[in-house]
Amino acid sequence: MTFDALDVWWWPYVFILVAGWLATDSWRFLGVYLGGRISEESDALVFVRCVATALVAAVIANLIVNPNGPLADTTLELRVFSAIVGFFAFLWFGKRVLVGIFVTEAVLIAGMILAAG
Repeated sequence: MTFDALDVWWWPYVFILVAGWLATDSWRFLGVYLGGRISEESDALVFVRCVATALVAAVIANLIVNPNGPLADTTLELRVFSAIVGFFAFLWFGKRVLVGIFVTEAVLIAGMILAAG
């Protein structure tokens, strides 16, 4: 069955939902199934955690260096500075992710307001 198999308005939405569900949930189920059998200290799980962390870091770096939308109107210095301040807030407040996110956003928004005014 293909994306153009049916000529009704709802078919692309169903196709995307089913294809997206199969593509993501099959790996989730496999991860849950195998995750209980792998030791947290095993080389395989350490490798998986390293790859996942590297992917998140790459996405964040891409958002900082090559943003789009209103964030593209800000300077690179402001984006890097807000990320650094947010990271130090994350460390200072006991590695709380939400604190790091909120501080980063606050610094970024304040910088955008100051640059516009």
